[in-house]
Amino acid sequence: MQTIHLDLGCGTQPRNPYAAPHLHGVDIRPAQEHSQPEGFTYTSTNIALEPLPFVDSYFDSVSAFDVLEHVPRQLVMPNGELRLPFVQLMNEIHRVLKPGGIFLALTPAFPSETAFVDPTHVNIITRHTHTYFTGPSPTARMYGFNGNFHVRRARRDAPKNIYKPEQPNWRKWVRRAQHILSNGSCSHMVWELICEKN
Repeated sequence: MQTIHLDLGCGTQPRNPYAAPHLHGVDIRPAQEHSQPEGFTYTSTNIALEPLPFVDSYFDSVSAFDVLEHVPRQLVMPNGELRLPFVQLMNEIHRVLKPGGIFLALTPAFPSETAFVDPTHVNIITRHTHTYFTGPSPTARMYGFNGNFHVRRARRDAPKNIYKPEQPNWRKWVRRAQHILSNGSCSHMVWELICEKN
């Protein structure tokens, strides 16, 4: 059972896809002065520039719904230092997850127009981006990624189908195929990655 969940870029409506009793959220916005769900803790953090403000191996699960596309792949700092915020964020997600913890992400993906239409989308995800962070020797090692995930699922889908993390049964696969055939659109990638630690 997932007991402690972190929602990245939670805004004013944090998501809790695994129904964890303890919900944390981070967002760039200042703390909101409105009612929050019971058991919710909010922290203001710029995830593109700052480490996640939590200790190692704290969360059972982390979600990022329509967030990764806003995290730059590269930034040149005022002192000339080159930073890789997306790789650093993936390191941070891995760091705060417990061994066997789950990272669930939903992101508009290439070649869908939704990946490009918002001018704040600076990190275009493809159907293979997750492979840089998974497998026995993740490709992102060359860029400083020091974690490892294995794939529970990574696929294109329509946003309305992705918010539930459970594995689909054959009826859900048929409905998904009907949606693809009728709309011709699966605008997002969904990742459900399992954290591996030694």
